[in-house]
Amino acid sequence: MFTDGGCSPNPGPGGWGAVYVIDDELVEESWGADDDTTNNRMELTALIAGAALVPEGTAMTLYSDSRLAVNTINEWAKGWERRGWRRKTGPVENLDLVKRLYYMLQDRPELRLEWVKAHVGIRWNEYADGLANRWRD
Repeated sequence: MFTDGGCSPNPGPGGWGAVYVIDDELVEESWGADDDTTNNRMELTALIAGAALVPEGTAMTLYSDSRLAVNTINEWAKGWERRGWRRKTGPVENLDLVKRLYYMLQDRPELRLEWVKAHVGIRWNEYADGLANRWRD
């Protein structure tokens, strides 16, 4: 599963894309847009949509080119949850989406979240980027 999201300008109009792939074959895709958003909201929305495409019980890695989104879920969210969903320095941004994705992945241990470098020719990451940019058309 490859996901991507973005907007231009930031904040501004944006989009997200998710592509479900098995053995280098497209299984399903999803995308959407928002007239007033941020890059981070679109990255998190793409991950939520991507996870929802994977049938329950199916082991899958979700790839995102957003280090912030990956670190938010894999490294920071557990501590924020313990502190009542607060960072040491204040509120968690995009808390609605962070909590939704965090709990979704807690309920689905067969799903893993990993970072992948953007714009280096990874076929399905580039495809997800194209879906995320459909809002421009």
